[in-house]
Amino acid sequence: MPASQHQKPLSDIEIAQAAKMRPINDIAREKLGIAPENLNPYGHYKAKVSMDYIKSLKDKKNGKLILVTAITPTPAGEGKTTTTVGLTDALNHIGKKAMCALREPSLGPSFGMKGGAAGGGYAQVVPMEDINLHFTGDFHAITSAHNLLSAMIDNHIYWGNELGIDSRRVAWRRVLDMNDRALREIVCSLGGVANGYPREAGFDITVASEVMAIFCLAKDLDDLKERLGNIIVAYTRDRKPVRARDIKAHGAMTVLLKEALAPNLVQTLEGTPAFIHGGPFANIAHGCNSVLATTTALKVADYVVTEAGFGADLGGEKFLDIKMRKTGLQPDCAVIVATIRALKMHGGVKKEDLKKEDLKALEAGMANLERHVQNIQKFGIPAVVSINRFSADTDAEIALVKEKCKGLGVEALMADHWAMGGEGAADVARAVVKICDEGKAKLKLLYPDDMPLYEKIRTIAKEIYRAKDISADKAVRDQLKAFEDMGFGKAPVCIAKTQYSFSTNADAKGAPVDHIVNVREVRLSAGAEFVVAVCGEIMTMPGLPRVPAADSIDVGADGRIVGLF
Repeated sequence: MPASQHQKPLSDIEIAQAAKMRPINDIAREKLGIAPENLNPYGHYKAKVSMDYIKSLKDKKNGKLILVTAITPTPAGEGKTTTTVGLTDALNHIGKKAMCALREPSLGPSFGMKGGAAGGGYAQVVPMEDINLHFTGDFHAITSAHNLLSAMIDNHIYWGNELGIDSRRVAWRRVLDMNDRALREIVCSLGGVANGYPREAGFDITVASEVMAIFCLAKDLDDLKERLGNIIVAYTRDRKPVRARDIKAHGAMTVLLKEALAPNLVQTLEGTPAFIHGGPFANIAHGCNSVLATTTALKVADYVVTEAGFGADLGGEKFLDIKMRKTGLQPDCAVIVATIRALKMHGGVKKEDLKKEDLKALEAGMANLERHVQNIQKFGIPAVVSINRFSADTDAEIALVKEKCKGLGVEALMADHWAMGGEGAADVARAVVKICDEGKAKLKLLYPDDMPLYEKIRTIAKEIYRAKDISADKAVRDQLKAFEDMGFGKAPVCIAKTQYSFSTNADAKGAPVDHIVNVREVRLSAGAEFVVAVCGEIMTMPGLPRVPAADSIDVGADGRIVGLF
């Protein structure tokens, strides 16, 4: 294996394609004790765990839960998924029974800016191409279920509109699992009477769909169907809500999602079992893999490593305030991922200068890591900092990070799982086991259920983003009050904002303070049981960059995919 990240002879996809995968039946039986009859295979190397088997596990004791989160993302890279995979391999390397639970990648960023999302180097989940493309079809099922509801709404209006839906107040947009800015705002039903009643509409990306959120929060098939039925899709002229069950769509939607609801089992390059299931973005949704995957993993493994999207201010906060609130679970330990490169970028260094030692910039950039550590500590979760090693990292830079973290009461450890697999993260694994065994975690949610919705948003902005305050037009404040009057006042809030800064200004690196967070729009996710607050300039349908990743993705004459990451 290569010694550093700047001497790798193979790309991530080449490493994955060279892997000697084991049959998934063998992984399930030997590593998790799951017999082949409890799997629904999708070829030789991926399978869904049957819902009947999952039900049989309800009385088993839970293992330890480890949350992997990170500093604020930069173009320098942090490596959260790579760390999640590498740490899970490392736990097995030191003799523990561990598995990871990850989100499924979206085709939007896979063909857009981000590229694949299955880890990297020698800390990957495989089959990498399948995972990053159509996988087991879960996202297609979610897209279809969402758009079935869209079609049934317009169909209901066309055939007499018995429920009295005000076509100006249809709240349900369509979705597509692709970045396509041209579809953000559209006019549908043009072309005459036969095509329905023209109205303004639009598309979100599938990972922002409430169906995705419901899919990831549902405990079982019955819970899924109940939540789908609760979706508010429109309002009548006298402002009464119309739900998916009123349209009689929730049964058919559940049918489309029935097979998808079972968690997907795959493996790492080292043969460690991994669940990959569900995939809401953390900047526009709640950013966590499915509850079913996490709770099932906790029943079949002693240590479960899971990640939440983007930094601890986004995915981490939502993992704790939404997912843990809904499940009654709590992590036993948090791992905050950083790189010295990214910290220097937060300190003002340009990407092309990151290879040079710069202790002054590193110390300035440490403010970002310090805030994420402090935020995790606010939730009562003990943490360890994992620094992904790069060959340009100097001894002085490493010493500075370790000393600063020591002052925060957390240990910072270097990890080289990218180049060495699980062995390279063994020190982090031992630190995590020690924290889990001490049993000091005591989850403290950021706000109580009965706090008014506007105050919940303000609490997150002040406590996590260190904002001076929030702002909102009267229409937004009135909408929040209307949600409370409808009985949703106890719902948690899901902030949709840029992932690149604690503020709503993506260019404000480091740890900005005293900024104002503007709440531009609020949306009620009645089935998912949370309220989405759209803050700043954030798009729920991203666009492709000037040079999308799709430009370099191709398939060769030998049938091998190239350029996928």
